[in-house]
Amino acid sequence: MLKSSINIPTGNVFIITDAEGKKVVVVNDLRFKRSKRVDWNTVEEYLKEYIGECTEILDTNEMIYIESDFPDEYSHSKDTKVLRGPNEYAKSNASVAIKELIQIATNKAFSENHKDKHNSKAKYGWYRYDTRFAIPKYDNTGELVGYNIFKGRLVIRHAQDGKLYLYDILRIKKETSKPLES
Repeated sequence: MLKSSINIPTGNVFIITDAEGKKVVVVNDLRFKRSKRVDWNTVEEYLKEYIGECTEILDTNEMIYIESDFPDEYSHSKDTKVLRGPNEYAKSNASVAIKELIQIATNKAFSENHKDKHNSKAKYGWYRYDTRFAIPKYDNTGELVGYNIFKGRLVIRHAQDGKLYLYDILRIKKETSKPLES
């Protein structure tokens, strides 16, 4: 995906359509810099700003709420603990674009709740959606050289109150497609 095929606007977080017609959230607001390990407690504190928010999935017109369990699950889930390198860096920085990641979610899939610990919080099961985002990449001099595209799975719980709540974003993984070039 070359710049000649898409227009990359300037800004902190925005949604573009790539050359294949798929939506991508571009994250230029890198709050969590590259280091050996991400401080997930800091990420969790940042995510608490989203509690009480509600965002619509553009594809399905469903309203997704963010409750107090989301920051802890996103930051300390089993899936997060095994992330390393670029995928860990990407998930930490995707935290600044939660609303946009929800907005572009696609490929809705349902699964029953099978764990007793989620009986009340996910009484009506789970939904999963695909989402994509881009993180800038820089050369050794700090010059922007393009964007790496990552994909992930939004995990949404269907609660006893009938509402849909964002629970986590799993399987953050760099796409093998050609990255966006600046």
